[in-house]
Amino acid sequence: MIPARDLSRNDPDRTGRVGRAPAGGAIGSGLQHALRLTFQALLLGGSLVRGQEAPGARVSTDALAPAVGSESADDGWAFSAAVAGYLVPDGRDYFQPTITADHGGLHLEARYNYENLETGSAWVGRNFGGGGRVTWEITPMLGGVFGETFGVAPGYKGAVSWWRLELYSEGEYVFDAGDDADSFFYNWSELSLAPVNWFRFGIVGQRTRTYQTDLDLQRGFLLGYSYRALDFTAYLFNPDESRPTFVMTMALNF
Repeated sequence: MIPARDLSRNDPDRTGRVGRAPAGGAIGSGLQHALRLTFQALLLGGSLVRGQEAPGARVSTDALAPAVGSESADDGWAFSAAVAGYLVPDGRDYFQPTITADHGGLHLEARYNYENLETGSAWVGRNFGGGGRVTWEITPMLGGVFGETFGVAPGYKGAVSWWRLELYSEGEYVFDAGDDADSFFYNWSELSLAPVNWFRFGIVGQRTRTYQTDLDLQRGFLLGYSYRALDFTAYLFNPDESRPTFVMTMALNF
């Protein structure tokens, strides 16, 4: 996952996963055009929702990445909506949306195309956090997975932050109800540095079975930018390969 973060608090998240069918040029160009339109819509939405908020403020993890331990000033609900676009070499380009809702310690989340294509998952979890100079957040979760993959999945998301450095990780183990051999541990982890509140860069790794790869652990780089309620992050996986995987995520927090 998505992976929505708050750089002003050094909060992390992620988002997304991939699928298996061959992609044509029309799919790739259509996805790129749709991503541009989505970015413009989210930018307009961010301006409307947080018109008085300083540039660079974000609400918290997931884009891919959803909020961890986030709650509004009046202890009300906090929401995020995120979409990740995957450009997969020799695979199918696709979108992976994630929505989250947090109220105090309660965390709710829904994902699509995360564990597999044409597969959804619904989650409930509990937010914990604390610290001083070094802050930490952890959300243990339990989810149900349904669609092309069907099963149950215990999972987590969490972050440790110090100064302008942040380590974020989310993972889940899917117990496949159809075939035990298809059970798998998914993970997405990031280490990033935010020299200013509205920009961050770092390294990222993921372990997934939702698209074909020769690598058990994919790795790469990330660049993130925030404006008002909008969070945009670009990921380049396996840059040493002749055809790397490119992921773009956009999130709106409200």
